[in-house]
Amino acid sequence: MSIALILAALFALLLAGIPVAFALGGLGLGMLWLGGFSPLMAPQAILSTLDGFVLLAVPLFLLMSNILLKGGVGRDLFAAVQAWVGHWPGGLAVATILSCGIFAAISGSSVATAATIGTVAAPEMISRGYEKRFVYGLLAAGGTLGILIPPSIPLIIYGFVTEESVIALFMAGIGPGLALIALFIVYSVIHARFFGGYEPVPRLPMRARMAATWRAAPSMVLALVVLVGIYTGAFTPTEAAAIGFAVALIITGVILRSLTFKALWEAIFESMITTVAILLIIAGAKIFGKALTLYRIPQDISALISDNIGTPLGLVLLVSVVLLVMGLVFEALSMVLIMTPVLLPAAMGMGFDPIWFGIYMVIMVECALITPPVGLNLYVIQSVTRASLWDVSRGTLPFLALMLGLVGLLYLWPDMALYIPFKL
Repeated sequence: MSIALILAALFALLLAGIPVAFALGGLGLGMLWLGGFSPLMAPQAILSTLDGFVLLAVPLFLLMSNILLKGGVGRDLFAAVQAWVGHWPGGLAVATILSCGIFAAISGSSVATAATIGTVAAPEMISRGYEKRFVYGLLAAGGTLGILIPPSIPLIIYGFVTEESVIALFMAGIGPGLALIALFIVYSVIHARFFGGYEPVPRLPMRARMAATWRAAPSMVLALVVLVGIYTGAFTPTEAAAIGFAVALIITGVILRSLTFKALWEAIFESMITTVAILLIIAGAKIFGKALTLYRIPQDISALISDNIGTPLGLVLLVSVVLLVMGLVFEALSMVLIMTPVLLPAAMGMGFDPIWFGIYMVIMVECALITPPVGLNLYVIQSVTRASLWDVSRGTLPFLALMLGLVGLLYLWPDMALYIPFKL
């Protein structure tokens, strides 16, 4: 069965409205049957996938982020950061980006980051005269930091698929994550200074700054506990997720007293729905990936690339185009699960480090989160702001260009990702 025929069948199923998990699983099962392989390989592949200890981190991180979302932690974080940088040119935009980065270091979820910070920051920025499209694009792009700044659910999935160290992937995400935050901040300050259209925020007295910081301190401590615990080896990413979930309950339920029983139940229910959806996609992708392996599709693609692409730069350009096109149809986790087994062998054959390639893939997946028609962050910001999808999409274009620029920097300077996990 040719590569083109498989892709055509997959796109046909998706365009027919079949959910991604069932399209992948059904196509994989059909390929096994047509190839004369035992259909029992499908349940065996699912069972071997879903009993992974690493995957326990996914529902726990989702629980933690949803509890923080329902507990109103985003408001406190934004207020604290705004208290310190709000008076800068474009200060509210800078505060939004920094708040997204901090919340990303707590939650590991792009959608949760966009929803939490967007709910608070969007009305404030628009009321201060910021251009609406700029606000929409900033919030959608800022939310993508949730899957690059560790802990990151897509990095957990990538580590699970490739059997690479999740801790090494988390550490490799720090440099590019901080670089992307810096690029967003520089662009926001330049946009504010030269295009104006905003009302400056007065500088707050020190007492007000300290009060806002004190209110947000427990959440910042949570981020430090999770990150320091992972990087020092005190606990695994899965254990860090469990500890983070417990601390999030204490912060929102005991210290801040902002989490009600109704909100807790909503957080649990929403986390359950998202977890089931993720696990179904993983199961379907595992069957599809098993069929691809038996048909030797990854080897064929690797050979095709080796025969026609002679340089690492050519491979990066080709893969970037492929991932951008795939991002028009697939959401983040599906892209990681489908494309990693196909592209990683070719990348390693060209000499790319699998940890570096994981960070590169996640940045490209970030781009998919803000490109229509499937970009989830676009719909989150559209829902939060009641804006049109067209306006949100246009607002993301400068930030999409910055993300692609970061890919170029990462290619030219691989140590941006590899220095911390391997050389520090």
